[in-house]
Amino acid sequence: MARRTDAGALPYDWDAGVAHLRTHDRRLARLIDRSRPIRLELAHTQSLFHALAESIVYQQLSGKAAATIFGRVRAIYAPKKFPTPAELADTPPERLRAAGLSTAKTAAMIDLARRTASRELPTLAQIRRLSDDEVVERLTVVRGIGPWTVHMLMIFRLGRPDVLPVADYGVRKGFAQTYRMKDLPTAVELAAHAERWRPYRTLASWYMWRALDSD
Repeated sequence: MARRTDAGALPYDWDAGVAHLRTHDRRLARLIDRSRPIRLELAHTQSLFHALAESIVYQQLSGKAAATIFGRVRAIYAPKKFPTPAELADTPPERLRAAGLSTAKTAAMIDLARRTASRELPTLAQIRRLSDDEVVERLTVVRGIGPWTVHMLMIFRLGRPDVLPVADYGVRKGFAQTYRMKDLPTAVELAAHAERWRPYRTLASWYMWRALDSD
């Protein structure tokens, strides 16, 4: 999910964001200084449908297990690399479950496919023109897609600079470690502190994850 890249890979200025964080949060500045020089790189996104389908499969699974299941789902539609929304919507649920999807994820995949096929969901081009709040509102209508999944999409695929995934365990744990808290912060506590990080809360979240690298 992260590897070395050049600044041109992101639609915002990474160095400007880091400079802002250093100026507005001394403890975060120290974390940045001791973190490995790794920058966020956007994942390739074939379509919004493909990205969300992959996100559903990967929820609550290790990367290796999820990749295996996602490969089995794609194999159903070989030689195509990936089905159209209409093709997935018409797939018998038992075939998806046989590929390794749970009943809940099967229902979520079919709901995503039907909503995409009916053009209820925006295209990737359309969603790039929406505000962060509008992206969350438009995508969380899909079964199995919550704010956390949309936040990950915005950070790692859309390249939004000011996303704060308050429900993410890694961000919360990294925050507790960085700011020497005994317990994990609540969403309210994290959001309140993060006001000083605007408009680069994505970068600050990235460094909260990096805080755990040395655990």
